[in-house]
Amino acid sequence: MLTHSSIELRSPSPSLLMRGIKWLVGRQTPVFPLDEAGFHVQMAGRKLPLDAPMPEGFRKKFRVEEREMLGHKVVTLHPKAGPGVWHMVYFHGGGFVRPMFKVHWPLVAEMVKRCGMSVTVPLYPVVPEAPYTAQDDLADAVWADLAARHDPARIILNGDSAGGHMALALALRLVARGGPQPGKLALFAPWLDLGLADPAIAAIEPHDVMLKIGTLRACGGLVAAGRAMDAPAVSPLYASSEALAQLPPTRIWTGRHDLFIIDSRTFLARLVEAGVDAKLYEYEAAPHVFMAILPTREAKDALGLLAEFVAG
Repeated sequence: MLTHSSIELRSPSPSLLMRGIKWLVGRQTPVFPLDEAGFHVQMAGRKLPLDAPMPEGFRKKFRVEEREMLGHKVVTLHPKAGPGVWHMVYFHGGGFVRPMFKVHWPLVAEMVKRCGMSVTVPLYPVVPEAPYTAQDDLADAVWADLAARHDPARIILNGDSAGGHMALALALRLVARGGPQPGKLALFAPWLDLGLADPAIAAIEPHDVMLKIGTLRACGGLVAAGRAMDAPAVSPLYASSEALAQLPPTRIWTGRHDLFIIDSRTFLARLVEAGVDAKLYEYEAAPHVFMAILPTREAKDALGLLAEFVAG
């Protein structure tokens, strides 16, 4: 059962800056097409997209470590003073089909600065040019490598949107295997059900300036690759209560004008029922992955809460 402290409305009304940015986003060419047909057209025979490069200025601000694992670049930003006590593995969003966006890099940098921790970013291969298994394999390899060099109890898994799915899916795979587990789990607007089965999501769609149900279902089907949409490995929302009970302390941040808010609430209820230390932070009228809009009051609050979560 949800308690009064399990879900918290952090921002009862959108900031003026957030209102203005949403207005601009709603008038720009969308990152994803607005319907299923458009999504399939976009994906058919596309040129393989490339990850946005890390800004060169980061090398002066952070200790930068670049490695290659399973043929893919893995970038770690350490505080200038050296590796942090806590180490985050951060999976970027993009519907599993888009690489690292330019806006993700400033978000990563801000997390390093605000939390005083190291952050590792796997630049994973994208679907459909690579199978979903290649994404899982890289996530597993990054975890195994880091956990062998850093106290697993001081590792936090995080990601936004599809990356939030990847962080949670990795945590659940670790539960299934036994052995070392991460110390904490942070999810930014996670995509929890690739099929968006809950009919209540339709009421949010008119307010979401970035995501549309038909497009996401088409994308989810591409990623599922024939697997059942309600299989826990495809949609972590449906993980067993027994598996959920073994997850570490978890925090979720989602805007109320984000299609994923409905499933975030459902998932929170399941975590609390399973006895997990879990909270959901909501932000009125905030769009998908609002925490990447760093100048806004909402993003500053979300990252402040993350810093408190890491320090606690």
